[in-house]
Amino acid sequence: MILLQFHTRRLVTQVYFGLKPGRQKGIVVDMARPSSNLAEFREVFAKAKHIAVITGAGVSAESGVPTFRGSGGFWRKWQAQHLATPEAFARNPSRVWEFYHYRREVMLTKSPNPAHLAIAECESRLSKQGRKVVVITQNVDELHRRAGTRNLFEIHGSIFKTRCNTCGSLKENYKSPICPALEGKGAPEPEVPDAAIPADDLPRCEEVDCRGLLRPNSVWFGETLDSTLLAEVEKELETCDLCLVVGTSSVVYPAAMFAPQVAARGVPVAEFNMESTPATLGFTFHFQGPCGTTLPPAIARHKTELIS
Repeated sequence: MILLQFHTRRLVTQVYFGLKPGRQKGIVVDMARPSSNLAEFREVFAKAKHIAVITGAGVSAESGVPTFRGSGGFWRKWQAQHLATPEAFARNPSRVWEFYHYRREVMLTKSPNPAHLAIAECESRLSKQGRKVVVITQNVDELHRRAGTRNLFEIHGSIFKTRCNTCGSLKENYKSPICPALEGKGAPEPEVPDAAIPADDLPRCEEVDCRGLLRPNSVWFGETLDSTLLAEVEKELETCDLCLVVGTSSVVYPAAMFAPQVAARGVPVAEFNMESTPATLGFTFHFQGPCGTTLPPAIARHKTELIS
């Protein structure tokens, strides 16, 4: 059994991606029902100098990106947690690369939606006023980056980066397909058989004298998040004066503890999501509905803003 450890003021790197611990000690939240009054939120937003935006799969889902979570979240007959693991890759790298090839090809056809664009515009606009917006995302599709977000923490990595299993080389990779052997492969229907691609024909490192097997540079189930990146995220969460939680189920740790950690020190937290989550009652605001509909008017230019 893996033991999970949490501090209310200190994120720890022992936390494992994808696991859901029980009740946490030390985090005290106000259980009053959160407000859905947009005018009240807008007044808080107008005064905020440092806004942390935490986003999850719900934002990408509105762009048509499959989430592979919940009922029906299968690729062929497997769920993501049975493919996105070091053990699955060691057993069957061809199957795992087929899964990721399918996801890469799908993501290359998708575009940032109004929520992505509103966040990027807000960051750019407020930076000219000496105010700061940072985005902490669990998504690996780079849609925030494509929308124009600059202050971005991709805590689960990117599906468009690869890492060599041999030399550790990390590189961006937008090839389509990523290697010739994967062309036409990766169909998600349950009756499709595995391609059983030889390991030598799977994506390989291009560093001189290496040729090691590449893997997607995303954090897999059972792996720890980057400690340096988590330290940077912690600094943002400890200094922000407003937190937005956008399109996340608040059940995947350690990201699920980010907003409650902010709320525990009395900072307003606003949740934008299709439904309530386990963390909703601890937040100041909750706006239910598609993020692309609820978020843009919430973070649009306020009447008090001075535009240079």
